Amino acid sequence: MEKRKWEKLGIETSLLGFGCMRFPVTPDGKIDEKRAEAMLDRAIAAGVNYIDTAYPYHGGESETFVGKVLQKYDRDSFYLATKMPLWAVASLEDAQRIFEEQLHKLRTDHIDFYLLHAVGRERWEKVKEIGLVEFCEGLKAQGKIRHLGFSFHDDYAAFEEIVSAYAWDFCQIQYNYMDRFEQAGDRGYALAEKLGVPLVVMEPVKGGSLANFSEDINARFLQMDPQASVASWALRWVGSHPNVKVVLSGMSTEAQVEDNLKTFENFRPLDEKEDAMLEQIVGVLQGRVQNGCTGCRYCMPCPMGVDIPHNFAIWNRYHMYGTYDHVKRGWEVELKEKAKAKNCVECGRCEAQCPQKLSIRKDLKKVQADLDAAMCGR
Repeated sequence: MEKRKWEKLGIETSLLGFGCMRFPVTPDGKIDEKRAEAMLDRAIAAGVNYIDTAYPYHGGESETFVGKVLQKYDRDSFYLATKMPLWAVASLEDAQRIFEEQLHKLRTDHIDFYLLHAVGRERWEKVKEIGLVEFCEGLKAQGKIRHLGFSFHDDYAAFEEIVSAYAWDFCQIQYNYMDRFEQAGDRGYALAEKLGVPLVVMEPVKGGSLANFSEDINARFLQMDPQASVASWALRWVGSHPNVKVVLSGMSTEAQVEDNLKTFENFRPLDEKEDAMLEQIVGVLQGRVQNGCTGCRYCMPCPMGVDIPHNFAIWNRYHMYGTYDHVKRGWEVELKEKAKAKNCVECGRCEAQCPQKLSIRKDLKKVQADLDAAMCGR
């Protein structure tokens, strides 16, 4: 198992971390405990020693389940990560109560890696107002937290402010080869490296989006290495960055566990040729974008309730990745019927406000036609 040294903290972790937010579930939506325990056991036996959970995962049941499974292992043989749910904290009393609840659920007297969960600009203001960093420093002084960090979801400017505001032990960002300019992105990686803040990376496979593409793109990956899964390239890309100490994977099947172990037990950073080939594939995917909507929302609000940027985001993603599975949830669940492109009455108000001068009315017709056809033909 590939290991990474955290020079700043004087520890060593497996490069592959087990993310406990996507365990297999039973028909009633509960964690399939028999399968999930076997998957955790298999990963730990193979050398995975970083286990990441959080207060809300699996409807609040992930911490309880993980705590039960890990009882069979020596507490010093693994690193346990969980997170403070900032949306549920209005006071230090809330923080204290939730933290004690987490210790109880996880059946431990300390958390190795404790994160402020999903920090962005607004939540950072709350963190400062309440004094949560100082509260967590107190927990560190008591030995209840070993290392303090945060997980991040916002733009680069917010990341720069937050990561520079405190001597963090580590931080966790979303990072993959398709989202290099989203959220913290390449600039965030470089800044964390400069500041000496080690990184844990989430969504390396973009929630599964980088595990399967249209047949022509999949064929390009197979050409590079017929024995490697498409997903393994995304994991290797992230792991090729030296300041990435853990690559989290939310494994939900036994096959995913085995494939990830294969990647990290024989880990190879991308060489120059492989990196160049991956860049070419990214270029092809980005070239399939149907219009240049930036999501600026100058076109909004639409008088008919159409969520124009959301429609275009789904449409562009569908054409980029080439399969309906990539956008099924977005089109059928997240985008409500009243907000779909079909409700456009072609008033033209949006086009007058669009900085990109897009043909919004014409493109909305294409959105509805393409996604309806894809839904019917899946």
